[in-house]
Amino acid sequence: MKKRIKMLVTAGPTREYIDPVRYISNDSSGRMGFAIAAAAARLGMDAMLIAGPVSIETPKSVRRIDVISAKEMLAAVTKHAAKSDLIIMCAAVADFSPEKISKKKIKKKDGGSSRVTLKLKKTPDILAEVCKNKKSGQVVVGFALETENMEKNAISKLCGKGCDWIVANMVSAIGGRKSSAVMISRDGKKIRLPKMDKNDLAVLLLSHLMC
Repeated sequence: MKKRIKMLVTAGPTREYIDPVRYISNDSSGRMGFAIAAAAARLGMDAMLIAGPVSIETPKSVRRIDVISAKEMLAAVTKHAAKSDLIIMCAAVADFSPEKISKKKIKKKDGGSSRVTLKLKKTPDILAEVCKNKKSGQVVVGFALETENMEKNAISKLCGKGCDWIVANMVSAIGGRKSSAVMISRDGKKIRLPKMDKNDLAVLLLSHLMC
């Protein structure tokens, strides 16, 4: 009997709170990650989705864990990664979080100055952690959203993190229903995926990964 593939995918943004009402985040809709989870389930995989704060219905036959911050996403990924055969890190995780979170709403009059200084720290590098602890036989796929030099920057990320594949696309893809992408493997293979609906792109992406 053929083993059922266990796939873990992350999706959406994270929120790094400054105070009870304000946070650092981005425009990620989560559509790409959700589309991958849905496509994986239709292909018969055991699909688990770790999702940041988005308003998208859970795909049929997909197990879902909701998180808010990068720290929470790291904890959820760490808990489930070891049992996964295929790990796709599609979430747009915030790169920075405030050093301190104010327990009260920060008001304009606080501090008596026209300027407010916000000290930031780097968030956990979830992809790097997954790659560092990668088990034999696992396939780890990262995503690289770029504003320029897309392929060059994606290859740099691929080599720096140590994943098996990187999926590169431009920032124009964020939040939209359609996207194009370039899949780049550790051994230098490039697969160009033309612009299409993200649901169709997810199917095509998985078909190449499973070849």
